[in-house]
Amino acid sequence: MIAILIICILVTMALLLALLAVYQIKMAGMEVNDFMSFIKANDTLNKLYAFSIKYDKLTPQQQVLFLKEADTIFDAFGKVPDALWEEDYQKYMEILNKYKDIKIKRWESQDE
Repeated sequence: MIAILIICILVTMALLLALLAVYQIKMAGMEVNDFMSFIKANDTLNKLYAFSIKYDKLTPQQQVLFLKEADTIFDAFGKVPDALWEEDYQKYMEILNKYKDIKIKRWESQDE
């Protein structure tokens, strides 16, 4: 009987914590889906950052994949307040610079 009571209390606390998290996200002016896409994009940002440092020259296929993933990151980061990603600002700018470089190279190769 005591075990059931403890389980009920723990489930209730978990639900309250989840509701509190949703409430705080809403109070920050965001949608829950936007916040979840930001969390996923943050993980992708770390992977792209490591990739951009490791590889200076990318094949055309790698460039397309990099641009696609970077677009996803930029979209997700644009939907959340800047204060959430202050610590990742340097990584974000590194990805943005690499994104711009790839775009310029691709435009130059199309002109030729």
